[in-house]
This record gives sequence, structure tokens and C-alpha cells, in this order.
Amino acid sequence: MIISPVKEDITAVVLAGGQGRRVNEQDKGLISFSGKKLVEHVIESLSKQTKDIVVVANRHIETYTSLGFPVVSDRIEGFQGPLAGIDAAFSVTGSSFIVCVPCDSPFLPDDLIDRLVAAVSGNNPLVVASDGKRLHPVICLVHRSVWPDIEKRLAQGHLRLMEWIEANGYDVADFSTCPEMLQNLNTPEQLNSAQQ
Repeated sequence: MIISPVKEDITAVVLAGGQGRRVNEQDKGLISFSGKKLVEHVIESLSKQTKDIVVVANRHIETYTSLGFPVVSDRIEGFQGPLAGIDAAFSVTGSSFIVCVPCDSPFLPDDLIDRLVAAVSGNNPLVVASDGKRLHPVICLVHRSVWPDIEKRLAQGHLRLMEWIEANGYDVADFSTCPEMLQNLNTPEQLNSAQQ
């Protein structure tokens, strides 16, 4: 049984450690969008919801640090994906829960954390956001109890995020009334069309 989280025991984690393969290997969080870096839009939303924010980044550490929040890098090399970022976040926070968001989701709602918390059933260690049509597995609430399983999977090279989520069990937070707020901008085309 997972005890429902209280805000003071949640750390928000911005996952900015990716390789940026779909944007010519640029550091996606630092791409300019509507007058700010993508990561700044994300942090602006999270800052209205919690004081505890950690950024996971594997490049341009000084730039991310200048945003005013702790920065941590993956504990394993080679851009191993979101699981490695979640592992890194748990290694530096004592919170029982973390809320993960990608650095390329600039439209996140200001009640994101509240909505994820409200979906906790007590039976599952994870809550995953849904836009009503599909899951957004990188936008999730994670209980610390699953950290050992993450470490084991990373050691074995099992890196698929959704596979891990399904293995541990999850509740769904419904964002079908505002699906556009979960949108992440993966490609130059998506970035351009979202700015128009």
C-alpha cells in the first residue's frame, strides 16, 4: 500500500539529459521557444507548484545550474534514457515521491502535481499522465519503493520506460480536458508549428 503523497514529500524532476537525436543532437532543454529556453517554460510551471525542483542534465551543466536549481547527471554513461534520469534524481533527493517531466513540454498545467497526486489509488507506485487517447509515460509520479528495480534494470540494460511502468503497476491521471498541455516538442517541425 502506497501512502498518498503530501506536497512537502515530493520533488519535481526535469529530465533534460537526453541526446536530442530528433533535433540534430542539440540539447533540447536549451532550445529557444517563445522567447525562453524550453526548460525555462517547464521550470516556470513547476515553480508555481513546488520549491523542490531538480534538473537532470548530462551536458551544459553550468547553463542548467544558472537556472537556480540543483543539477544532477545520470550515474551511468551513454544517454541511457528516462530511467537513468529517474535513478539519478532518487540518488540526490530524500523525498518519498518524485514527479518527472520532460524538458520539452512547455505547456504543462500549473496544477500538474495536484492532478497526479489526486490519481494515487494506494495500490500502485506510479501514476502516469494520459491525454485521453494515449499515455505520456515521461510525465509521471513515482514512489521511491521502485528505485531498486530501476537500478536492477539499468544494470541489466533493460531501459524501456513503459515496460518498467507496466511491470510495477500504475494509476492514470486524466488530462483529457487539456490534452495540449501534455504536448512535448520532439522535432524542429513541432517546435515551429507550436510557435505559430
